[in-house]
Amino acid sequence: MAKYTNMEFLKFLLFNVHPINQLFKHERFAHLNEEQAWMMIESAKQLADQEFAPYFKEMDTTPASYDGKGNVLTHPALKKMINTAAEQGWIGGSALFEHGGMQLPEMIFGTAHHLFQAANNGVQGYLGLSAGAAGLITSFGTIEQLEQYVPKIYAGEWQGTMALTEPQAGSSLTDITTAAKPLTENSYLIKGQKIFISGGQHEACSNFIHLTLARIEGAPAGVKGISLFIVPKFRPNKDGSLEYNDVYCAGDFQKMGQRGYATTHLSFGDNNDCIGYLVGEPHKGLSYMFQMMNGARISVGLCAASVAMAAYQASLQYCTERPQGRLPGEKDPSKPPVNIIQHADIQRMLFTQKAISEGSISLGIECNKLYDLYHACNNEEEKNKYFLLLEILTPIVKTYPSEQGSRSAALAIQTLGGYGFTTDFPVQQHYRDLKIMSLYEGTTGIQSIDLLGRKVLMEKGKALNLLLDEIQFTITSASQFETIKENAETLNNELSRINWTIKHLNKYLIEGKIEKYLADATVFLEMMSYCVIGWQWLKMATKASEMIQSGEIPANNKAFYEGKIHTCQFYFKYEMPHTAACAATLLDESELTFIANFDVFH
Repeated sequence: MAKYTNMEFLKFLLFNVHPINQLFKHERFAHLNEEQAWMMIESAKQLADQEFAPYFKEMDTTPASYDGKGNVLTHPALKKMINTAAEQGWIGGSALFEHGGMQLPEMIFGTAHHLFQAANNGVQGYLGLSAGAAGLITSFGTIEQLEQYVPKIYAGEWQGTMALTEPQAGSSLTDITTAAKPLTENSYLIKGQKIFISGGQHEACSNFIHLTLARIEGAPAGVKGISLFIVPKFRPNKDGSLEYNDVYCAGDFQKMGQRGYATTHLSFGDNNDCIGYLVGEPHKGLSYMFQMMNGARISVGLCAASVAMAAYQASLQYCTERPQGRLPGEKDPSKPPVNIIQHADIQRMLFTQKAISEGSISLGIECNKLYDLYHACNNEEEKNKYFLLLEILTPIVKTYPSEQGSRSAALAIQTLGGYGFTTDFPVQQHYRDLKIMSLYEGTTGIQSIDLLGRKVLMEKGKALNLLLDEIQFTITSASQFETIKENAETLNNELSRINWTIKHLNKYLIEGKIEKYLADATVFLEMMSYCVIGWQWLKMATKASEMIQSGEIPANNKAFYEGKIHTCQFYFKYEMPHTAACAATLLDESELTFIANFDVFH
């Protein structure tokens, strides 16, 4: 079985770079310790090895497919995978004890899901959707709704989904038309079409609980008129029996990647017998859904990082075993060829993959820790700090791994040469699977507008300033080590670049030029992302330097820690310079993307 992650790296992140033991001081997580945490991660790795990884290729070559009768046929092993994961707590494990969970921090739960994503990203999607749907019902639903749906979802018997997108309304949810007609105080007749519904129908679960956005008759226009409903495929009756709820799977979508992960077209109320149950208050559906969506955005980013890591591991293994060519200085053709990892250009591509995948995973774990601290902390000021940091990092942790992960997987193909383009090796599948990550849960353009249009401006810039303070703290710590002192100075200069770029953009806001302010939001997100991943690498290199200096590490494993320092240096030389080009674009006054005559595109 090909290696798909690096357990030593995960241990380094969890116990050294982002110390998980800081969570165990809080009452919410006081029942855990470091030893238990690592045992759970190792158990998840065993599950990934035994149940998920063996079907990675099969689920691609035998994709989920529609039978023409309302059913989506999936891999025969999917049911066992979901059930086994549920039994071990990997759907409901992060829920509170009183809600049937193990009260695990996201640092553990999310790291376990990283292993599932890296082993077989198509399977993890089913688990993550159910966990998110159950969490949403728990947060905003009634006690009756929680008791009726959540235990079945956590048991893996019922699948939870998000039903947002419609044929005419993708990123613009304000345009949804699915209708809800009142029946009783909390039940409504639902009618409409939803597309691209992941996990919307398959054979591994007996019921599907669709968290559905719809408009109640007479609701205000726009996002303020959207409500959230539980719409099961089979609605539970008072006697415990299930009744078909007029939710029909009208088809599926055959995709470039994640081919084993069912993506469906659902039709609600064709026979006027589809009942939805209101979650929370009317017209607050989108705000409720954003809880699930924001968690999903972090999960998607970590998934992209995980797939990129799997591609990197496959690439690294190939490069250490494949002999080809001789070093430029070797003129003797009788000498045997060297393994390609010795070639400088191959090393450049490997270091780029390592920098992207490991930097992204570190950021994902950073965000999971912030989530845990927010929920565990009782001090309101500290709680708000964690909330704001998580808010401003969410579009970055979702986007950088998704966009740069695709680039990383492309380099994995490149290192293998012609073999990388074939199905004999997994890297082409990783590349195909990765592309969807920049589309899931809000495209890169949507994330960019969220960052520059909302998060940078939150509480008069407080979220941004908190992030810059965190980065500055790392810069100060790193500056004491000669090997990374120059990198710390570079990142310090990048903070100045961010500040003066924002100052320049803000003048458009003052002038009321909102469209111009947001026109290059994607470029701004790219610039911020390079800096944030640079921060993560400086964090890792600082901790590695501390451990080497203190003699904490075994002599036979020094290369692992030196590798963190070297990759940090590589990142700052090869990747960080991209920020200058981004800033130049953002500071330019021209309006090249404000073309009124669309014929110029022809």
